[in-house]
Amino acid sequence: MNPSPPPPSRHFDLKDVPASPWKNGGGTTRELLSWPPGAPVFDWRVSVATIAASGPFSAFPDVARQIMLLSGDGVALRGAGIDHRLTQPFQPFAFDGGVPVEGTLLGGTSVDFNVMAYQAAGVATLQVLSAHANGAPLALAGAFGVALVLQGHWRLAGEPACAGQGVRWTQPLPDPSAQALTDGARLAWVQWHPLAQDA
Repeated sequence: MNPSPPPPSRHFDLKDVPASPWKNGGGTTRELLSWPPGAPVFDWRVSVATIAASGPFSAFPDVARQIMLLSGDGVALRGAGIDHRLTQPFQPFAFDGGVPVEGTLLGGTSVDFNVMAYQAAGVATLQVLSAHANGAPLALAGAFGVALVLQGHWRLAGEPACAGQGVRWTQPLPDPSAQALTDGARLAWVQWHPLAQDA
């Protein structure tokens, strides 16, 4: 039996994460974490997408999706039961990944944070945490997660990080602390909670 590919390095910088072009040419995706690694179908996935042109989103049946604007003018999302303008940065919007959705740019290029979870495998949560310098440290708990600095400077899992940098993990962090180093610091934190498997 072939061993599974190793997980990605713990700390990351978005500028160093390879961008994969979309098949329709409308944008690119930088994958931060996909679990299980190397599997053809993910249980959960976290990525950053750059939308350069209006067009349809790929449909993912039985997948719960969350999207959050990082920068740009935003995008209008329209589909069955979905009519949402993603214009406010750092405000997650959840929708059914199986519903065909048309994304219309509201100006220039839009950069978005995306979380997807196959509902039969587990639940992913996305929180935006705000903190001030010298405040109590936060705990990046859990066996699976991704944290991305949105604003300001932080110390994540023992290392400094600024906007666009973060940490990802597939086992509990030896040092789970997240300490804001500047006032008004913001952090996107994704946790994945796998469903209990039958014995």
